[in-house]
Amino acid sequence: MSKKERASQVFDILQECYPDAKIALNFEDKFQLLVAVVLSAQCTDERVNMVTPKLFEVYPSIEAFAGAKQEDLEKLIYSTGFFRNKAKNIIGAAKKIVEDFEGEVPGTMEQLLTIPGVARKTANVILSSGFGKNEGVTVDTHVIRISGLLGFVPKKLSKSKNAVKIEQELMKLFPRDRWGKLSHLLIFHGRQKCIARRPKCEECRLNELCPSAFKAQR
Repeated sequence: MSKKERASQVFDILQECYPDAKIALNFEDKFQLLVAVVLSAQCTDERVNMVTPKLFEVYPSIEAFAGAKQEDLEKLIYSTGFFRNKAKNIIGAAKKIVEDFEGEVPGTMEQLLTIPGVARKTANVILSSGFGKNEGVTVDTHVIRISGLLGFVPKKLSKSKNAVKIEQELMKLFPRDRWGKLSHLLIFHGRQKCIARRPKCEECRLNELCPSAFKAQR
């Protein structure tokens, strides 16, 4: 079986296991999605979802965020960590979108990368979950770890945690229409079965397709 054939089977099985896999962040529009993703850096989705209801009540529009005082915003997002930089980027993003994109979050990778606080990972999430566009694969810690365990990327690359190169490998391995969903499936699997310190290999339906499971059983 080729790597692509195995990858296809893994995807199909994960989709059966997690049919409702999707972004865990709560949002009602594309700018709220952008804010939530910025806040999620080095922070759990659960914590972000605890912070955003009050945040979006105080700042109900992109214009409200653009006019926010940084110190006021910092107080509301303090518990998400790196709050000063996040507040600066959120306000900067709001101003950029209001001034350059008529108050609408842009829908291309090129445009998104001009916005403060938005790197390729954030842009991938916005395009996939906000616009339904597959421009790349969102690579987070779960995706890095599990794609390595499954042998989808070379061992040395997996250990390097180079998200850009790992994304390139995954984009070559999976068809474009699966890029967006792939991240959610690997994240769900990482949270529910392939847990970093206590993987449930004996319960995992990927046992026969996972090189790491074979190694563990020898």
